[in-house]
Amino acid sequence: MDTHERQDHWQTVFRSKGERDVSWFQERPDVSLDMIASTGVDRDAAIVDIGGGASRLVDALLAQDFAHVTVLDVSEAALATVRARLGEEATNVQWIVSDVTQWQPAQTYDVWHDRAAFHFLTAAEDRAAYGERVRRAVRQGGHVIVATFALDGPERCSGLPVMRHDSASIGAVLGPGFALIDSCRHDHRTPGGAVQRFQFSRFQRIA
Repeated sequence: MDTHERQDHWQTVFRSKGERDVSWFQERPDVSLDMIASTGVDRDAAIVDIGGGASRLVDALLAQDFAHVTVLDVSEAALATVRARLGEEATNVQWIVSDVTQWQPAQTYDVWHDRAAFHFLTAAEDRAAYGERVRRAVRQGGHVIVATFALDGPERCSGLPVMRHDSASIGAVLGPGFALIDSCRHDHRTPGGAVQRFQFSRFQRIA
């Protein structure tokens, strides 16, 4: 799936479904927040949420007084949903409409967070492009948090095939400059009541 196909797919998804109607909806992204808290970064840290969609992570980060939050997604419709939900607070966030595999980061970040975007990159060249963007965007000592379907998780999502991961396969994409610091499994219960097995991994840039 190329960039235009990805954009068309996710525009359709977010235009046709409410934020609570998608399988990945979370009222509060507790595991992500715990992982970010475990990095020890302060409230001035630069955080980017990759493939943020209509996630409520940005709401929670603003509520915790994080001052430099960026949300990137390939779907303008998804980001419009979040901006409408946040109201005036949306002006405190940087919004980027881009396919992460094509993104040209204009700054570096202390925390790169991705819940359920990376596993849609089933082509090796797209995963390589993702790793390159991480290496461009994450500063020395910065943190990378990636959550994907676990090896025993779903094989498809939103009508698309996914690539399931463990920490080792994610680390192979990031490269030897990133050390695995923590990982955990999480059973996500969808709004429809199904259970999806996720793998969360936190790396730190050491070189």
